[in-house]
Formats: sequence, C-alpha cells, structure tokens
Amino acid sequence: MQHDISLITTIAAALGLGLLFGMLAVRLRLPALVGYLAAGVIIGPATPGFVADVHLASQLAEIGVMLLMFGVGLHFSLDDLLEVKGIALPGAVLQIAVATLLGMGLTHLWGWDLGAGLVFGLALSVASTVVLLRALEDRGQLDSFNGRIAVGWLVVEDLVTVLVLVLLPALAGPLGGKGDGGSLWLSLGKTLLQVGAFIAFMLLVGRKLFPWFLWRVAKTGSRELFTLAVIAAAVGIAYGSSHLFGVSFALGAFFAGMVLRESELSHRAAEETLPLRDAFSVLFFVSVGMLFDPRVLVERPLEVLGVVAIILVGKSLAAFVLVLALRYPLNTAITVSASLAQIGEFSFILAALGISLGLLPEMGQNLILAGAIISIAVNPLMFKLVGPLQERMLSASERARRLARSPDPLAELPMTVDHGRLTNQVVLVGYGRVGKRIAQELDGAGIHYVVAEQNRDIVDQLRRRDQPAVAGNAAEPAVLIQAHIARAAMLVIATPDTFHVRAMVETAKALNPAIRCVVRTHNEEEARLLRAETGGTVLVDEHELARSMTRHVLDGLALAQAH
Repeated sequence: MQHDISLITTIAAALGLGLLFGMLAVRLRLPALVGYLAAGVIIGPATPGFVADVHLASQLAEIGVMLLMFGVGLHFSLDDLLEVKGIALPGAVLQIAVATLLGMGLTHLWGWDLGAGLVFGLALSVASTVVLLRALEDRGQLDSFNGRIAVGWLVVEDLVTVLVLVLLPALAGPLGGKGDGGSLWLSLGKTLLQVGAFIAFMLLVGRKLFPWFLWRVAKTGSRELFTLAVIAAAVGIAYGSSHLFGVSFALGAFFAGMVLRESELSHRAAEETLPLRDAFSVLFFVSVGMLFDPRVLVERPLEVLGVVAIILVGKSLAAFVLVLALRYPLNTAITVSASLAQIGEFSFILAALGISLGLLPEMGQNLILAGAIISIAVNPLMFKLVGPLQERMLSASERARRLARSPDPLAELPMTVDHGRLTNQVVLVGYGRVGKRIAQELDGAGIHYVVAEQNRDIVDQLRRRDQPAVAGNAAEPAVLIQAHIARAAMLVIATPDTFHVRAMVETAKALNPAIRCVVRTHNEEEARLLRAETGGTVLVDEHELARSMTRHVLDGLALAQAH
C-alpha cells in the first residue's frame, strides 16, 4: 500500500493553521479570512519551513468555489437574475471595460506591451464571487435587493470572463504571444453556442430533472443519501458543464443551484451542505495565500500600490458612477462599489492563462496575487464603512442628498393617483416572492396599497397596471413620504433585508404615530430584537410568511376601522 499522504497533510495543515490564524485575526478584531490568507503564506513555497502541496490545495479550493457558487444558486433564482438585468448587465460590462483600461494604462507606464496590459487589466477587473458571498452572508444581505444586484453583477462578470478565457488563445498571436492560430470569429461563435446550449439545457431539462431526482432521494428517508445527492449534483454538474459545454466550474455549479432551487427541498439542501461549504471556503483562502510571494511587497512597492489603487479605488469609483447614472440610489451605489473592491479566483485563472500563452510576465501574476490578498483582506472593512460613509456624505453634502433621492420619475408617486387610494392604505415595502403574495391577497380583499420597491423595472411594471408604486429604498424618509405613510393604516415590510428595518419603522412612526407595523425576518434572535425595538408584529417562518402577514394586515385594518 502506497503511503503518499500529501493530500491529508495539506488538508490538515491548511485547516489547522487556518483555525489558529483565524482565531488570532478575530482576537485582533480583523476578519477571520485575513488569518486564513496568512496561514496560506506560512505554508506556501515562498516562506521557510513546511511547504504544503500547492497543486492539491488549488484543486481543493476549486471544490470550495463550486460548493459556494452552488449555495448561491440555491438562493438566487432566474427571476432574481432577470430582475436586476437592467443594472447588472450594462454595469458589469462597462465596469470591466473601465478597469481593464486602467490596468492597461498602468502597465504602459511600466513599459509592458499591449498583450500583457490587456491580460493584466482584465485580471484586475473581475471581482471574486466567493469573497462577495462571504461578505453578504455575514451581514445578512444576500437576499436583499442590493445583494441581488451585486451577485447578478458578478454573474455577468463570470460570463464575460468565460468568453475571454476562450477567446484569449485566438488573440494571443496578434498580441505577441503563443497563439493557437485559430479564427477569432470561429472561437467566439463556438463559445456563444456552448454557453447558450448549457443554459438552455439547464433551464429546459435541468429544472425538471434535478429537482425530481432530489425528491426521489429524499423519499428514501436517508439523510446521508440526501446530502450525498446534493454534493454529487453540485460537483457533477459543475464538472460536466466544464467538459461538455466549456463553461467554468463555478458557473456550472451556480446554475446547478439555480435549477435545484425549483425544488421545495432547496432549503434543506442549502442547510445540509453548509458545513462542507464553510470548510472548503477556508481551503480556498489558504490556497490563495500559498501562491503569494511576500518579497514582491519589498521589491515592487510602488507597483503593488498602483494595483491596489485600481482595485480599491478605480473599480469602486467606476461602479459608483455607473450605478448612479442608471438612476439607482446612493446606498445601492456604495454597496455595489464595496462589493467590487476585490479580485479573486477568475483573476488567478486569467493570469495563469496569460503566462502559458506568453502574454503576461511572471511578475504580473505576483502583482495580481498581491492585489488579491490585500483587497480580500481589506474588503470586509470596506463593507463596514458603507453605513458611516453614507451618513457622512448625506450630512456633509447637499449634492449627496440629491443623489440619495435622484430625479427619477419613478421615485415620485404620480399626481394622477386617486387620493381615496392614499388614505388608510397599506404601504408594502418589497415586491419579491412574499410581497407579491401579500399584494394578491390585498387585491382579493379590495384593500388599497402602495408599493415601495428598489427595483425600478418592477415599479415601472406595477404602474403600467395602474398600481401605485414608488422606486427607492424605504429606509429613506422621502420614499415613505411619497408612499403617503402619514395617512397609511399599516406598514408591511416584506423585504428580506432587515438591515434597514429599524430606520423604516422609526420614520413611519415619526410621521404616523398610530401606524401598525408588520415585519418579516428569517432569524428568531433578530425577531426578538425587532419586537422589542419596534413594538410591531414580527414573523419568521418563510413558508407561511405571506399568508400570516396578510392575516395580520387584514385583522389590523379591521381593528383600525372599528376605532
């Protein structure tokens, strides 16, 4: 029997040191992932002492990326993706273009050629979905509207990167590298055909086949088989999508989660795989640290500073301006900017391909890794600054206050709305899955309501149906004022984003002390806090959420009318 235990040694060293340095980072009030990155540097080949197997670690990290993207898909439906296409699609494409040009401009100052600059700029333009997910999950914003925009934005970036990975070999020759001599248009057509075929297969076949398969396994009553089926589906679909359709493992796993979300067992699937996803995400960050050579910080400090400036400042400013230009509020612009202020897994893949094609020098990969590690370490801190930064901008600048409430015609309720519909009405915040069900019940009962929703496309559709609706974040007083909260009988917060609930309730009670509030949440602890602070009704169970909230609305309105 062969006693080659490099796999066990790598896992043990990565998890053990990850735990040790992660605890140390938390004690120092730093994000735990900073400790995971430091653990990777310690066991990497660039530092003395024990050296783990970098090749094995990268493969383990790839599994972690698959499982994490699969988990995102379980929470992110196709409808969610289509809801944010109006901002995610143009925003991601334009932001990639701006960041790539910034990277090319920087390398031009270093004397690099066009091919090296293009690969380098593209690597700096693509944010890490893994890092973003951890940041959004830690803050409970994954299901929020801003969270859906950020995830949708990165999904578009992933799709663009898939095209780049396939086209780059055909472009390598003209750019001065080792090209394959293939036709650019043939490569582009083949890539679009493969990606289109994969998406069509998953939507037409996968949406029916995989949920049915999961039900068959669940009926066996075996928890082990159910967990195995979920993991096998995530990894198997990711692998098959890569080898049959040429898309990335991460994108294949994401669509696997999206189709399995059609099953009523999706919540159980997410819960069963959570421990494994967390463990492999640690391996991902450790593997990133293993690739890093700390000497670049001493030998090339100005170059590293330039790279970090593009990632943290250039990309963020570009995204900030683009989101505001698309008429979304200040909070959304700041949140998306913070989400994109890092780079990760796809950047490493692009850098490796650039080196293999003779386009990118070795120093380029080291600078990309330095930028990735620094930006990943700093990114959680940037998320913490979102709230204080917004408050500071609003208090110090009149222009910021105007941006927070942009001159969007959908941000104001039309003057043509009958005033009879704006008295004793329900103000419904959020028009997602739960909000739609509540609206249907209210329509059936003949009760007037005004919708406050951040998605402009949804607000536009509602107005076309003659339903009063206002676009914007209901945490902003101007949005609730436009919804005529002062004359409303009840405020119903159906959005899963509990981050701004307190501000909504405080504004509503300040303008209408007698108003009744009904709030949704996924967390019992959060529910207790909200009940104590808001004095309203707080509901937790998502499956019966819409029905329960509507019952409270109807009972509350009847009581209010009786008085």
